Amino acid sequence: MRKTLPRLLKDIRACTHCADALPCGPRPVLQAHTSARLCIVGQAPSRKVHETGIPWNDPSGDRLREWLGLTREQFYDPRKTAIIPMGFCYPGKAASGDNRPRPECAPRWHEVLNAHLPDIALTLLVGQHAQAYYLGARRKATLCETIKAWKEFLPRGYLPLPHPSPRNQPWLCRNPWFEEQFVLEAQNIIRTMNL
Repeated sequence: MRKTLPRLLKDIRACTHCADALPCGPRPVLQAHTSARLCIVGQAPSRKVHETGIPWNDPSGDRLREWLGLTREQFYDPRKTAIIPMGFCYPGKAASGDNRPRPECAPRWHEVLNAHLPDIALTLLVGQHAQAYYLGARRKATLCETIKAWKEFLPRGYLPLPHPSPRNQPWLCRNPWFEEQFVLEAQNIIRTMNL
């Protein structure tokens, strides 16, 4: 018998599969509901998100909500927005930024989670890890090229975005078209979803 989504979420939140590799221990952070229409697939929780247990509860989340034109109420309502990172737990610090999401997480949980989200109309692929996993060989050679080719992915329900981290400010400065044009397109698409 297939698990219900509440049971699946409980199992994910209790997961300790990668505990030995997590410097702060496991604390899977996600949100989902069977009626969600928007899905946000990011990288992995930040240290602040790990501490609060609230997804995208950091400067990156503030910027992402601004890009999407969503209020905190829309963003944090699981009946509207599912938030499923590539890695559910904070992976620890790297030399620059945080470590990559744990590679075991998405293959272990994403397919079964997505099967419980039948009403998703749009999945935002935030950052290279999400784009590599979901777009596979259809992804372009660079992040910039992938995002510029967004119309190719939209019929499949995917919209690629750069990671909104303050560390990506140089990329945003080199690519002003993203905030001047693409963000408006993305907001228009999301607005039509009536979240």
